[in-house]
Amino acid sequence: MSNKDLCKGKHLTIENRLIIEYGLDQNYTLKEIAERIKKDPTTISKEIKRNRFLKVNKRKENDIQPCQHRRSCTKTNLCTDTCDKQCKKCRFINCYRTCNEYTSKKCSKLSRYPYVCNGCSTVTTCTAEKQYYKSKIADTKYKELLISSREGLNITSKELKNIDDIISPLIFKGQSLFHIFTHHKKEINCCERTLYNYFDKNAFTARNIDLPRKVKYKPRKKFASPIIKESNYRIGRTFTDFIKFIEDNPNTPIVEMDTVHGTRSGKVLLTFIFRNCSLMLAFIIDSCTELSVKEAVDKLYEVVGHESFKRYFPVILTDNGSEFKDPNALELDSEGNQRTKIFYCNPMASYQKPYVEKNHEYIRYIIPKGISLNNRTQEDITLMMNHINSTARASLNGNTPFKLAQMLLDNSLLEKLSLKHILADEIYLKPALFKK
Repeated sequence: MSNKDLCKGKHLTIENRLIIEYGLDQNYTLKEIAERIKKDPTTISKEIKRNRFLKVNKRKENDIQPCQHRRSCTKTNLCTDTCDKQCKKCRFINCYRTCNEYTSKKCSKLSRYPYVCNGCSTVTTCTAEKQYYKSKIADTKYKELLISSREGLNITSKELKNIDDIISPLIFKGQSLFHIFTHHKKEINCCERTLYNYFDKNAFTARNIDLPRKVKYKPRKKFASPIIKESNYRIGRTFTDFIKFIEDNPNTPIVEMDTVHGTRSGKVLLTFIFRNCSLMLAFIIDSCTELSVKEAVDKLYEVVGHESFKRYFPVILTDNGSEFKDPNALELDSEGNQRTKIFYCNPMASYQKPYVEKNHEYIRYIIPKGISLNNRTQEDITLMMNHINSTARASLNGNTPFKLAQMLLDNSLLEKLSLKHILADEIYLKPALFKK
């Protein structure tokens, strides 16, 4: 049989093992069995020797097997010096238990093909130890070996310690595993999925509880579709109008806007995110009112300038919060010039502005829900956004929002907003960031 005809690289199946057992019972040669299942004869011989088993007669389970030197043995006086009889003929003491030269009797067939007693014509009268090959037992052994060989950690303790020294300190800073893996790929000799497996097995100093997003999502509840009542401020600015506007102007940059609350009253964050690069801006405002939002947008407009604002904030998509219900105040500057266009998502449809909602998660790493913002300054918020914008994202193919913003936005815009890049290992996404 040529090498081309062999089924190389494939494990033996239960059907193959049934053919092997049948061939042994029928005294087939090794080559005949190999040709039937299209395997090399060496593979068949290894399979038989690896998965054969010793069979002991239940009635003679505690008996010792005959010695292979029994026929030629002439030993005497193993028990006392006064006995002249050969020990193998003694009726009182079993010489197998006392002789230091005892070796159990083995059949020569077990040391060469067929390696087992299947198909042997003298198996019923033979007194030597017997070994058999059974397909079901062999397949069970194979599956047990397959499972056990893949258990545990396929890594040395030294390599594991080196990875732990890199990962755990950064995890304690609040960095995501993807961000760490992206910036230390050359030092970590395994994939990201393997790192999560190591965490599940508690192989690192850091544990699952230290990972920012080691949680299970609950299934979404199904709600009846809400009845949308169009208000005056939404006329011409609905999500349907937004879709149509983008279809007519496909290259228009889109910015999503929302607010993040600390407590029920007090200061809040006004957030913007550029869809094309996921760069997020956040400004602290005194209250969640139309006036505070307008003042923040006016200040941003003044810092950025009319031309830059129209260029980078041409379309703003937001929700139906009460703080955004005066679109004219946001769309027009103090002189009545159009500076942007506001559109609104459908009620109860925050998924229509997914970028800003998703990125609020990073803010919650540093400012958990229910923590007041009253003692925070704009410098604190800018520092937080610098750390967030310097975090690598899987959705950006391992890039950071800041690096993409450098390519897609004007660098002068980043400078005016005091946005800076933070080194990968210095990123801190925990509440302790403000204490550093």
